Amino acid sequence: MSLKNQVLNGAIWTYGQQFGTQAIQFGVSIILARLITPSDFGLIGMITIFIGLGSAVYEGGLTNSLIRSATLEEDDYSTVFIFNVLISVFVYLIIFFSAPYIADFYKQPILKNIIRIYSLSFIINSFSAVHNTRLIKAMQFKKIAIISLPSLIVYSVIAVFMAYNNFGVWSLVFSFIASSTLSTISLWYFTDWRPKLIFNKLKFTTHFGYGNKLMMSSILDIIFTNLYNIVIGKVYSPKLLGYYTRSNSLMMLPVLNISSTLNKVAFPTFSQMQDDDHRLKSSYKRIMLLVLFLVTPVMVIMMVMAAPLVEFLFTEKWLPIVPIFQILCLTGILYPLHVYNLLILQVKGKSDLYLYLEIAKKILAVLILAISFYFDFYGLLWGQVVASVLCLGINTHYAGKFLNYNLFQQLRDILPIFLVSFLMGLLLYWVDVSFFQAYDDFTRLLFSTIIGVIFYSLLSILFKFSSFQEIKNIILKK
Repeated sequence: MSLKNQVLNGAIWTYGQQFGTQAIQFGVSIILARLITPSDFGLIGMITIFIGLGSAVYEGGLTNSLIRSATLEEDDYSTVFIFNVLISVFVYLIIFFSAPYIADFYKQPILKNIIRIYSLSFIINSFSAVHNTRLIKAMQFKKIAIISLPSLIVYSVIAVFMAYNNFGVWSLVFSFIASSTLSTISLWYFTDWRPKLIFNKLKFTTHFGYGNKLMMSSILDIIFTNLYNIVIGKVYSPKLLGYYTRSNSLMMLPVLNISSTLNKVAFPTFSQMQDDDHRLKSSYKRIMLLVLFLVTPVMVIMMVMAAPLVEFLFTEKWLPIVPIFQILCLTGILYPLHVYNLLILQVKGKSDLYLYLEIAKKILAVLILAISFYFDFYGLLWGQVVASVLCLGINTHYAGKFLNYNLFQQLRDILPIFLVSFLMGLLLYWVDVSFFQAYDDFTRLLFSTIIGVIFYSLLSILFKFSSFQEIKNIILKK
């Protein structure tokens, strides 16, 4: 199969998995939001940093090193597997004994047991990280999609059953553990590879030399991303943190559905053309514009129609998240740009530069956080938007050097998409206020979305957006 067909086939199956997974999880989250209080979601939000750190450490960036390496032997896979498992156990023990102090920090005694049980997930997942990596490297996305389904079903059934029976936050904890366990079992059952008791120091040094920079970068990113959870949970309340985490999850739904689908395909694809800058730039530009073409209008529609969207999905008890959600949507629009610029540094093997940039950006972001903290809760949110814009400038500047595709060239290509999406948002706001305010939430959402899509499509044809033509060709199977 040609590389082009591999990419297309991989994108289709990855999108099928991503969309199906997100659709089911989103449906379950709607049910859970009606059964569980915002404070329960806030409790999970308080510990996500520790789960994220555990996952970043056990992967250590070594799985990415496996994906980008041209030649691999059994020693490579087994060495990375053994490292993942051992380091995950070590990190879990640290978190286990730190749990009482974490609970005291937030003044939430229940967190001690929650974090000890929830953190078991990254030990469980460490046993299948290499199995999943082998499938990604081989671009067997159809197999990944099929394997992921049983664990998703188990998660959904357990979460809803326990929430309905008033288990509260524990429905989130035990459903996640059960899902991780079944996912790992499925990957072992449906893949042929089995690790051997081989630990090659030379192989480890090679992969760790590349991956440890990515690990440190990932740790920095997780710490910063969750700084807002820590500050909100500590200074304000679990309820407000629940509002924030729910807003962020809703905002990331379309972003992850669209951008992450192509991200999984893009990294192994870009890695195969890492020495051909012309092809790499061309592929990068096409994927970036395609993702932005899809993500931006969706985010704008959600921002404009936030109130009926939230009330329709989660009931009126969640309406306080509307202004939070609208602000966070601005960062969601920029998310794909961050991802693809950083992906180029990984593909080019510039893990040192990747780490240095992450350190610089996090220092900048923490300074902005410290300043915005004095402007109340909403000041924190706007500070997050400012930090995202400034950090994007840094990412784009350095990644652009390797592609001969600098910040101004990228802005020139993406500004038409932003402009058309902005015009669509103005139209939707006027239409909703003028004609649909008296209707129920579903009717407002339905007609506004239809009008927005038609208007956006017409302007895309008028301005001859290449991404629109690509989507049309995919649909028509050209």
